[in-house]
Amino acid sequence: MKTGNDFLKLKRLDWYIIKKFLGTYIFMIVLIISIAVVFDINEKIDKFMTNNASLNDIIFDYYLNFIPFYTNLFSPLFVFLAVIFFTSKMANNSEITAILSNGISFKRLMKPYMIAALVIALFTFVFGSYLIPPANATRIEFEQTFVDPRKKKVGDRDIQFKVGPGTIVYFGNFDMASKTGYNFSIDHFDSLQLVSRLTAQSIRYDSAYQWTINNYQIRDFDGLKETITQGTSIDTTLRIVPDDFIIAKTDQQMMTSPQLRHYVRSQIERGMGNIQAFQIEYHSRIASVFSAFILTIIGASLAARKVKGGMGLNIGIGLVLSMGYILFMTVSSTFAVKGGMSPFIAAWIPNIIFIVIALYLYKKAPN
Repeated sequence: MKTGNDFLKLKRLDWYIIKKFLGTYIFMIVLIISIAVVFDINEKIDKFMTNNASLNDIIFDYYLNFIPFYTNLFSPLFVFLAVIFFTSKMANNSEITAILSNGISFKRLMKPYMIAALVIALFTFVFGSYLIPPANATRIEFEQTFVDPRKKKVGDRDIQFKVGPGTIVYFGNFDMASKTGYNFSIDHFDSLQLVSRLTAQSIRYDSAYQWTINNYQIRDFDGLKETITQGTSIDTTLRIVPDDFIIAKTDQQMMTSPQLRHYVRSQIERGMGNIQAFQIEYHSRIASVFSAFILTIIGASLAARKVKGGMGLNIGIGLVLSMGYILFMTVSSTFAVKGGMSPFIAAWIPNIIFIVIALYLYKKAPN
């Protein structure tokens, strides 16, 4: 009977495949990301020069954070292409055939593949969940300053949510630049009964949950009796800040996974409905861990068989499947944000579909 210690014992063949896997994975990252950087420079060089971005900012604030972000984002693609590439090369050199002919089953052959995939998955999860989000804040700030100022938070209209038990706030519109909201109101309820309503011409955020309300009117209800209080200015404390309800498309990229989890929970409690992108981001970080294993199985099963078309055919099929995986990710995320699909399902649909493909190819793999 094999024990856990037996599984962890690696032979020379295992180390050979692990080194091949990780070496090719790193090679794919360097090759593709280098090309991506060149294209990105070519696309944005005019904006860098027009907006007077310094060379130091371009290198250290933008590209030093651009590279790890896109490396982590497309890690499943790099894993897939790496497995396809080096396994096809081994099959083309008859190495796979020789291994299987010596009594090593395909299932046993997958052991070093899974170990290498585990290493990549752990690095991807740790970097994506804890290290890259703070770096994204610097990259996105650079983009908003020197590339596309439209990405900055500017404001929103018709904002309504709960800030506490029985307390609902409403902003007719909010300007992020001045941190001022207009046509503001606060409703206080007691067992669904409206007991107080404050309306104001404007409200401005100061700091640390401190707000200044201008030109206000307070109506207190006690049965059929109503008391009206008016004033020009009053300071108050609200357990909200503008970032809680003015959301940019890139906000979720700057949060670590614990921050995302806390943010989603608090926004649900407040009744906010624009958190799908944050939920997708959170679930996608977990799903990407498993995608490394799924795509490794598909790549190895597909490329282990020596075919007449050689490496080119396997790489071509690998590229098609890779693009299919990315397409499913994009489409499912769009449906979650705009079509009402569950963010959890949206994040996991590509994995679910490709698990079926992986099982089919694994059964068809040479033994």
